[in-house]
Amino acid sequence: MEQNTPSVRLLDFIRSSPSCYHAIDNIRRKLIEKGYIELFEGEDWSVEVGGKYFVTRNSSSIIAFRIPERVVGGFMVVASHSDSPTFRVKPNPELSGPENYVRLNTERYGGMILDSWFDRPLSVAGRIMVRENGRIVEKLVSVDDDLLIIPHVAIHMLKSNDGIVYNPAQDLVPLFGLAGPDEKPQGSLMKIVAEAAGVDPDNILSHDLFLVNRQRQSVWGRSKEFISSPKLDDLQCAFSAFEAFTDSESDNLTNSGHSIPVMFVADNEEVGSATMQGAGSTFLADTLLRVTSALEVCGAKCDCFGAYCTNSAGNSIAAYRRMLASSMLLSADNAHAVHPNHPELADPTHRPRLNGGVVIKYNAAQLYTTDSYSSAIFLEMCKKVGVPTQMFCNRSDIRGGSTLGSISNTKVPLHAVDIGVAQLAMHSSYETCGAFDTGYMINAMKEFFSSSLLVKNGSVEIV
Repeated sequence: MEQNTPSVRLLDFIRSSPSCYHAIDNIRRKLIEKGYIELFEGEDWSVEVGGKYFVTRNSSSIIAFRIPERVVGGFMVVASHSDSPTFRVKPNPELSGPENYVRLNTERYGGMILDSWFDRPLSVAGRIMVRENGRIVEKLVSVDDDLLIIPHVAIHMLKSNDGIVYNPAQDLVPLFGLAGPDEKPQGSLMKIVAEAAGVDPDNILSHDLFLVNRQRQSVWGRSKEFISSPKLDDLQCAFSAFEAFTDSESDNLTNSGHSIPVMFVADNEEVGSATMQGAGSTFLADTLLRVTSALEVCGAKCDCFGAYCTNSAGNSIAAYRRMLASSMLLSADNAHAVHPNHPELADPTHRPRLNGGVVIKYNAAQLYTTDSYSSAIFLEMCKKVGVPTQMFCNRSDIRGGSTLGSISNTKVPLHAVDIGVAQLAMHSSYETCGAFDTGYMINAMKEFFSSSLLVKNGSVEIV
């Protein structure tokens, strides 16, 4: 495969993003390189026509937006998430024994395929809080070494090789090392982490550390049509959103009238999103309202139909609500492809294929936000740029997972469609998708970011 394809760039991004904090920091740094201005929630905001901005929350979620020459319509939001299922390291992690083994005490983060974590080289990454010159400072850390393995029990010692039920507290405890005679291993992990971070271990006050699968990524298959990597769910969509957002920049800033494109990467989707930095928080609502207020977008009934009107004073709440009516959300989180060994698990008439294009997800119980209104708009956008689409529904006797779109919509009510890239082995420590679908997703998102919705009398025009 060529070295500068979307999939190769995706794998580079994932490799440099061993934790949710690293993923957001990577996006943050790339935005700064492209001229975006960082805003802070604890400060006043000053935004201008043609301006490019972003704000982070708790270092693991980010919202970026651009201001076109004249706001016509509302916000065009793409939401994805920065976290993936893994194991979180507990505050006092070292376990002594049995025998002279040293193990690491962890707990599950999110729902995962447990046996996919056995017998693979693992390490730790995340953030530490450090005492530095009388202040508490955050530092990101990734131990670039094979540090741990979760060993499986030999087949000869198992009563059965079928239907094993794993206990995370017993079966999935990582092996960390061997203790010497009379050695007390407590604190040994923090010494390694401190060395990787370049700090004194005595100055580490606390940490948010997670296990990382260090298995080599791969572009493979008869015609190199597959890619496999940790964290495809959901860094594939987060990466696609970033590339589409920045690639669509010239389309937005040169238009005389446009919606405001917004890229939202939330944290904690895998554990329910109910955190200050999750999709269930006020982060998106707070940001969009502050943008509206800073721009003084008109909320009055006048001929301006846009921004910077003399009637705008005191009308930011009304303007915000009016803009939401002409806004849309793409909730981007990966989808299940038909499994090659278990095709019967897929719905009989909705069977996404790898490299088959962007997947639109439907669910009658509203676990996905897609309806006929939102899907029609998105289908028209994809058709315009030649992006193939396919539909996903769970088999009617299988309850699927939920994602961030329906959760976010309880705080910011937007017309929304749930989309994703078809993949195999979702929530494994090593997942697989098609090598060409990342490019499809980027092109679809780019068209979305470059579009506006004009809603009037129950109809919508895409401009």
